Amino acid sequence: MVSRNKFDPKELLKPDNMLRLYASGAFPMADSKTGTINWYMPETRTIIPLDHYNIPRSARKASESIDFEIRKDTDFAGIIDGCSDREQTWLSKDLIEAYKRLHRRGHVHTVETWLEGELVGGLYGITFRGAFFGESMFSRISEASKTALIALIKHLKEKDYLLLDVQYLTEHLQMFGAVEIAFDVYTEMLRQSYLRGCEF
Repeated sequence: MVSRNKFDPKELLKPDNMLRLYASGAFPMADSKTGTINWYMPETRTIIPLDHYNIPRSARKASESIDFEIRKDTDFAGIIDGCSDREQTWLSKDLIEAYKRLHRRGHVHTVETWLEGELVGGLYGITFRGAFFGESMFSRISEASKTALIALIKHLKEKDYLLLDVQYLTEHLQMFGAVEIAFDVYTEMLRQSYLRGCEF
């Protein structure tokens, strides 16, 4: 965890400070009970390698058989609401407001899954040059978030991004080829990604 002793937590949530923390390899999470926001910098990080990812067969079939529509950056409020709509969430009100400020600055982006005009799933993350820091995803129907993740991976490849950071390894992400890497390897990937002037 990143030490907060010398800093006002609200100062850390200002857009420039948040970007500096993300750029150094940290990310925030709020305690679901108290709302206290801490910044974390684990020694092991999880990425989906953009040059060696996997598309699960079930997700591919679902994305082809269900008439999903993929949109980008059209409903940030709907995505953040969907991601925080659960019994226990690390997305506190203060953190949501901080992401809204970053969104207005053009550093938060969404990939949305729509079906018959209704938002049924999606994801969002923070971008900084050639890095995409995935934060959260949700599904209201089966395969909706997986379809959004497939679209994100393909989009990042097309836009020449280097890094897709997904923070922690889960069974869901492992299906897409997610792997754990040491923090020194991760920071070198960060450095390389910042040499790219990517635009989402």
